Amino acid sequence: MIDWNRVATLRAEVGAESFAEVVALFLEEVDEVVQRFRTAPDPARLEADLHFLKGGALNLGFRRLGALCQIGERQAAAGRAAEIDLAEVVALYAESRRQFLESLGSAAAT
Repeated sequence: MIDWNRVATLRAEVGAESFAEVVALFLEEVDEVVQRFRTAPDPARLEADLHFLKGGALNLGFRRLGALCQIGERQAAAGRAAEIDLAEVVALYAESRRQFLESLGSAAAT
């Protein structure tokens, strides 16, 4: 689910202090999009929202979420937005986020 090699590479690229800031910013911005998916998805923004999520997810190592968003982005671009299972995107983000933060917390504690 999480590409820990990508996480390690990002941490090495930006440094430990900046890494924490990057993670916090990513989660804050993604939480906003995911909340919109839960409450009031905007079909006109769906392709752009999924593109944003895909980029952030892949950058931070959320491999499965990035792949799912890429599929949804392509569906939206092809006029098939109704086929996108936003509940699956939301659920996968929640699980990826939980696993990521839990593992980071465990690593920080050691």
